[in-house]
Amino acid sequence: MKVEQISIFLENKTGRLADVTGALARADINIRALSLADTSDFGILRLIVNDPERAKQELSAQGFSVARNLVLAVEVDDHPGGLHAILQLLNQRNVNVEYMYAYIRPKNKSATLIFRLDKIDEAIDILQENRITLLDGKTIYSE
Repeated sequence: MKVEQISIFLENKTGRLADVTGALARADINIRALSLADTSDFGILRLIVNDPERAKQELSAQGFSVARNLVLAVEVDDHPGGLHAILQLLNQRNVNVEYMYAYIRPKNKSATLIFRLDKIDEAIDILQENRITLLDGKTIYSE
């Protein structure tokens, strides 16, 4: 149920994001989802890619600081209140959302929510108990 995400530390300079995407393109690694958070000096680029291990190797070889971590990918119907319902379930059991990002899947009429949580295993139990669809890495990497 857990999905591997890579996080890349980037200086906030012209061209650094293109350096990452270029390295991944040359290695034939497909980006499935991303989030970029920045300050005036640096940013953290979080990526879900089709081959996280090879992406980490390629980017590390290019001199980037790269970490791998686990997140949850949750499928929710694309309608008002879908995210709120999931957040309410997590809040009721004191599971904190450290960060999240999302993308729409128009063909499925759904959205995929990527969550980094303080209690990932507990979150899995909560969501499964409530029949919320969790997507595995294989599904996310190959979409």
